[in-house]
Amino acid sequence: MKNIISIIVVLFLFSSCKKDDKKVEVPKKPNILFILVDDLGYADLSIMGSKYYETPNIDKIAKTGTVFTDGYAACTVCSPSRASLMTGQYPARHGITQFEGKRNSGQAWKERKRYTKLLPPEYKDHLDTSTTTLAEAFKEEGYATFFAGKWHLGGKKQGSLPTDHGFDVNIGGYDAGGPNGGYFSPYKNPFLPNLPEEKGLNLSMKLAQETSNFITKNKDGHFLAYLSFYAVHGGIQTTKEKWTKYRNKAEKMGIHEDGFEMERVLPARKYQDNPVYAGLIEHVDEAIGTVMKTLTDLKLDKNTIVVFTSDNGGVTSGDNFSTNQLTLRGGKGYQWEGGTRIPYFIDVPWMKQTGASISVPVSGVDLFPTLLDLSGLPLKPEAHKDGVSLKPLLLGENIDKRPLYWHYPHYGNQGGEPSSIIRKGKWKLIYYWENLNAELYNLEVDLGERNDVSASNPEIAKQMETQLLDWLKSMDTHYAEVDAEWDKAAREKWLERQRTKSLAGQERQRKKMLSPNWQPNKDWWGSEVKINSIK
Repeated sequence: MKNIISIIVVLFLFSSCKKDDKKVEVPKKPNILFILVDDLGYADLSIMGSKYYETPNIDKIAKTGTVFTDGYAACTVCSPSRASLMTGQYPARHGITQFEGKRNSGQAWKERKRYTKLLPPEYKDHLDTSTTTLAEAFKEEGYATFFAGKWHLGGKKQGSLPTDHGFDVNIGGYDAGGPNGGYFSPYKNPFLPNLPEEKGLNLSMKLAQETSNFITKNKDGHFLAYLSFYAVHGGIQTTKEKWTKYRNKAEKMGIHEDGFEMERVLPARKYQDNPVYAGLIEHVDEAIGTVMKTLTDLKLDKNTIVVFTSDNGGVTSGDNFSTNQLTLRGGKGYQWEGGTRIPYFIDVPWMKQTGASISVPVSGVDLFPTLLDLSGLPLKPEAHKDGVSLKPLLLGENIDKRPLYWHYPHYGNQGGEPSSIIRKGKWKLIYYWENLNAELYNLEVDLGERNDVSASNPEIAKQMETQLLDWLKSMDTHYAEVDAEWDKAAREKWLERQRTKSLAGQERQRKKMLSPNWQPNKDWWGSEVKINSIK
């Protein structure tokens, strides 16, 4: 907590440099660079308190722009929150409440043998083309639109590629949720051709180069460039050089004997000490640096709004058990702050923000209307029904107080439980669908969500629960149902395996990765292939 607070204090010290935009010439139809990192946690950046990860290029965006300290993804997993970024709508409204996949609901979920009490509901598996997207809104205004990287909102068979939703160009985006083929060329991606001279090139850098090429081609017009990294999604990979750097750094900081502890369902990483994950983050940071340099070299940096964010919290459990969110509880897939609170930066060059910090709770649904408003374009309230423009906040003004909502009626691969959430000011209520009970947290004094105060604040808890359930009814959304054949004993046996075999297995893997002679394979996932030239 001290690390995050100290960063916020520094940001506030810089905020006094902010100027009234009335004294600054506002560009007509500014360019947009939207940077989305997959599975990047709130504390996975040095600017947000990490002492282990190194992210100077991303930090610079925060230092020159505005940091929303209470910025949230619209869901605790990827596809729903990505759809919300595109539409300005909550998952409960657009219907994509779980990540794209065929085995996440009903009988198919039961066949996975997790032995859960509830059977998750069906949900939309792709973005509906009847919904106006961020890209379509800017394309209507004459913008060239570009998408690079992870899409995960449908594919060719569903008629739901990026080019079906307003993007002129699609590099690497389809229905896959992870980097098929790994993070080094040759990539197994039907929308990302492999060039012989790029063999061994890191995927994040490849996507950045394609983004820079698009920006260069459209430097004399207006553009929306949406750079959506596959990183830092598992399976995580890096080079031997970066692994060595961060392995040595972990040793210098002090390697703990035990690196995991049990959450309610799965083991969770206790520390930021994963050298492969740290290297993967640095790959992303370097890639972002090349795009930002392109803007500067082309003299577009003063006319380009930059957004930087993530689609959900960092992975503390499940997947590759990659990171820890310091004082926040949980991570991706979880109902606690670590699952939804994310880096959320907006840099509007002509506003001279220079590191301003805003603590008003905001959501990914707000970015669609905010970017329209900042660009001087008409809002589309019939499309972005749940988002509001944050422009007043960026100008030092206020927006109307409002609750934020989440609805995730599924079991997360990372240990999250079917739940719905409302946040109002300092209060956060989590409603659990297994037992129809609620937890209440005061985030002002308990950011780690360790002290459920629903019993000592019954009126607040009841009022918030009622408001949440009424809102869900208005969304006409779907809910999990009780499995009439639920085997409680089988569930307890499954949980016991997680507490014993899974926990021990993660500890062994961590120690191997931190040992001085560790090597994942002969060529470090293909990264040691010599690159003759990069175009």
